[in-house]
Amino acid sequence: MKRIGLLSDTHGDLPEALFSFFGACDEIWHAGDIGDAGTAERLAAFKPLRAVYGNIDTRDVRAVYPLHQRFLCEGTEVWITHIGGYPGNYDRSVREELRSRPPKLFICGHSHILKIIYDKKLDLLHLNPGAAGRKGFHNMQTALRFVIDGTDIREMEIWQKEKREDHNIAIPEN
Repeated sequence: MKRIGLLSDTHGDLPEALFSFFGACDEIWHAGDIGDAGTAERLAAFKPLRAVYGNIDTRDVRAVYPLHQRFLCEGTEVWITHIGGYPGNYDRSVREELRSRPPKLFICGHSHILKIIYDKKLDLLHLNPGAAGRKGFHNMQTALRFVIDGTDIREMEIWQKEKREDHNIAIPEN
Protein backbone atom coordinates (compact mmCIF):
# COMPACT_ATOMS: atom_id res chain seq x y z
CA MET A 1 0.00 0.00 0.00
CA LYS A 2 1.25 3.46 -0.92
CA ARG A 3 -0.13 6.87 -0.06
CA ILE A 4 0.29 9.28 -2.95
CA GLY A 5 0.21 13.07 -3.00
CA LEU A 6 -0.60 14.44 -6.46
CA LEU A 7 -0.21 17.98 -7.72
CA SER A 8 0.33 19.89 -10.92
CA ASP A 9 0.83 23.39 -12.25
CA THR A 10 2.70 24.83 -9.29
CA HIS A 11 4.49 27.31 -11.59
CA GLY A 12 7.15 27.76 -8.91
CA ASP A 13 4.66 28.32 -6.07
CA LEU A 14 4.32 25.74 -3.27
CA PRO A 15 1.69 26.61 -0.66
CA GLU A 16 2.94 25.66 2.81
CA ALA A 17 -0.38 23.90 3.57
CA LEU A 18 0.48 21.25 0.97
CA PHE A 19 3.31 19.96 3.15
CA SER A 20 0.80 19.17 5.92
CA PHE A 21 -1.66 17.66 3.43
CA PHE A 22 1.10 15.44 2.00
CA GLY A 23 2.63 14.65 5.40
CA ALA A 24 1.39 11.04 5.60
CA CYS A 25 2.13 10.34 1.92
CA ASP A 26 4.85 7.92 0.83
CA GLU A 27 5.48 9.65 -2.52
CA ILE A 28 4.59 12.89 -4.28
CA TRP A 29 3.76 12.90 -7.99
CA HIS A 30 3.87 16.14 -9.99
CA ALA A 31 2.07 16.27 -13.35
CA GLY A 32 4.09 19.10 -14.88
CA ASP A 33 4.51 22.86 -15.02
CA ILE A 34 6.72 22.62 -11.97
CA GLY A 35 8.06 26.11 -12.62
CA ASP A 36 11.71 25.77 -11.66
CA ALA A 37 14.26 23.28 -10.38
CA GLY A 38 14.09 24.73 -6.87
CA THR A 39 10.42 23.82 -6.55
CA ALA A 40 11.12 20.24 -7.58
CA GLU A 41 14.11 20.06 -5.21
CA ARG A 42 11.99 21.29 -2.32
CA LEU A 43 9.37 18.58 -2.98
CA ALA A 44 12.03 15.89 -3.47
CA ALA A 45 13.68 16.84 -0.16
CA PHE A 46 10.30 16.36 1.56
CA LYS A 47 9.20 13.04 0.01
CA PRO A 48 10.30 10.83 -2.91
CA LEU A 49 9.20 12.66 -6.06
CA ARG A 50 8.05 11.40 -9.46
CA ALA A 51 7.47 14.22 -11.93
CA VAL A 52 7.12 15.10 -15.59
CA TYR A 53 7.87 18.41 -17.22
CA GLY A 54 5.17 20.67 -18.58
CA ASN A 55 4.97 23.20 -21.37
CA ILE A 56 6.26 26.12 -19.24
CA ASP A 57 9.15 24.22 -17.67
CA THR A 58 12.66 25.33 -18.56
CA ARG A 59 15.72 23.30 -19.56
CA ASP A 60 16.84 22.75 -15.96
CA VAL A 61 13.56 20.96 -15.14
CA ARG A 62 13.46 19.11 -18.49
CA ALA A 63 17.00 17.85 -17.90
CA VAL A 64 15.83 15.98 -14.79
CA TYR A 65 12.21 15.00 -15.51
CA PRO A 66 10.78 13.32 -18.64
CA LEU A 67 7.73 14.27 -20.70
CA HIS A 68 6.02 10.98 -19.75
CA GLN A 69 6.39 8.54 -16.87
CA ARG A 70 4.85 5.12 -17.20
CA PHE A 71 5.42 2.72 -14.30
CA LEU A 72 3.90 0.20 -11.90
CA CYS A 73 2.90 1.27 -8.41
CA GLU A 74 1.72 -1.54 -6.14
CA GLY A 75 0.56 -3.53 -9.18
CA THR A 76 -1.28 -0.60 -10.76
CA GLU A 77 -0.05 0.67 -14.12
CA VAL A 78 0.29 4.46 -14.02
CA TRP A 79 0.95 6.97 -16.79
CA ILE A 80 1.75 10.58 -15.90
CA THR A 81 2.10 13.31 -18.52
CA HIS A 82 1.37 17.03 -18.53
CA ILE A 83 -0.91 17.53 -21.54
CA GLY A 84 -3.29 14.60 -21.80
CA GLY A 85 -6.83 15.86 -22.14
CA TYR A 86 -9.64 13.88 -20.54
CA PRO A 87 -12.06 11.04 -21.36
CA GLY A 88 -13.82 11.73 -24.63
CA ASN A 89 -11.28 14.42 -25.51
CA TYR A 90 -7.78 13.03 -25.03
CA ASP A 91 -4.94 15.01 -26.55
CA ARG A 92 -3.80 13.67 -29.91
CA SER A 93 -0.26 13.21 -28.54
CA VAL A 94 -1.47 10.41 -26.21
CA ARG A 95 -4.72 9.22 -27.81
CA GLU A 96 -3.41 6.26 -29.83
CA GLU A 97 -1.26 4.85 -27.03
CA LEU A 98 -4.14 5.22 -24.57
CA ARG A 99 -6.39 3.24 -26.90
CA SER A 100 -3.83 0.53 -27.64
CA ARG A 101 -2.29 0.25 -24.14
CA PRO A 102 -4.47 1.92 -21.53
CA PRO A 103 -3.01 2.17 -18.02
CA LYS A 104 -5.19 1.64 -14.95
CA LEU A 105 -4.45 5.23 -13.83
CA PHE A 106 -3.90 8.12 -16.28
CA ILE A 107 -2.72 11.41 -14.76
CA CYS A 108 -2.21 14.78 -16.39
CA GLY A 109 -2.27 18.47 -15.54
CA HIS A 110 -2.23 21.55 -17.78
CA SER A 111 -5.93 22.53 -17.66
CA HIS A 112 -5.80 23.96 -14.09
CA ILE A 113 -9.15 22.18 -13.59
CA LEU A 114 -9.42 19.38 -11.04
CA LYS A 115 -11.00 16.28 -12.63
CA ILE A 116 -11.56 12.77 -11.34
CA ILE A 117 -13.25 10.75 -14.09
CA TYR A 118 -13.62 7.04 -14.66
CA ASP A 119 -13.28 6.27 -18.38
CA LYS A 120 -15.58 3.29 -18.99
CA LYS A 121 -14.44 2.82 -22.60
CA LEU A 122 -10.77 2.42 -21.65
CA ASP A 123 -11.35 1.04 -18.14
CA LEU A 124 -9.05 3.61 -16.52
CA LEU A 125 -9.22 6.27 -13.85
CA HIS A 126 -8.31 9.74 -15.11
CA LEU A 127 -6.94 12.23 -12.59
CA ASN A 128 -6.07 15.88 -13.07
CA PRO A 129 -5.22 17.49 -9.73
CA GLY A 130 -5.89 21.00 -11.04
CA ALA A 131 -3.39 23.73 -10.19
CA ALA A 132 -1.63 23.91 -6.82
CA GLY A 133 0.10 27.21 -7.62
CA ARG A 134 -1.38 30.69 -7.87
CA LYS A 135 -0.52 31.51 -11.49
CA GLY A 136 -3.36 31.01 -13.94
CA PHE A 137 -7.05 31.60 -14.42
CA HIS A 138 -8.30 29.17 -11.75
CA ASN A 139 -10.04 30.42 -8.59
CA MET A 140 -9.11 27.50 -6.34
CA GLN A 141 -5.69 25.96 -5.77
CA THR A 142 -6.10 22.19 -5.63
CA ALA A 143 -4.21 18.92 -5.12
CA LEU A 144 -5.13 15.28 -4.43
CA ARG A 145 -4.17 12.58 -1.97
CA PHE A 146 -5.06 8.90 -2.37
CA VAL A 147 -4.03 5.32 -1.65
CA ILE A 148 -2.94 2.65 -4.12
CA ASP A 149 -3.20 -0.86 -2.69
CA GLY A 150 -2.55 -3.51 -5.34
CA THR A 151 -4.92 -2.51 -8.12
CA ASP A 152 -7.28 -0.72 -5.73
CA ILE A 153 -7.24 3.10 -5.85
CA ARG A 154 -9.12 4.52 -2.88
CA GLU A 155 -9.39 7.21 -0.18
CA MET A 156 -9.33 10.06 -2.71
CA GLU A 157 -9.08 13.39 -0.89
CA ILE A 158 -9.02 16.91 -2.28
CA TRP A 159 -6.98 19.81 -0.91
CA GLN A 160 -8.25 23.19 -1.95
CA LYS A 161 -7.50 26.76 -1.09
CA GLU A 162 -9.08 29.90 -2.43
CA LYS A 163 -6.54 31.58 -4.65
CA ARG A 164 -5.69 35.05 -3.49
CA GLU A 165 -3.62 37.37 -5.59
CA ASP A 166 -1.67 40.15 -3.97
CA HIS A 167 -3.14 43.38 -5.25
CA ASN A 168 -2.27 46.93 -4.43
CA ILE A 169 -5.61 48.69 -4.47
CA ALA A 170 -5.73 52.41 -4.00
CA ILE A 171 -8.66 53.41 -1.81
CA PRO A 172 -9.78 56.96 -2.48
CA GLU A 173 -10.04 59.24 0.52
CA ASN A 174 -13.29 61.06 1.10
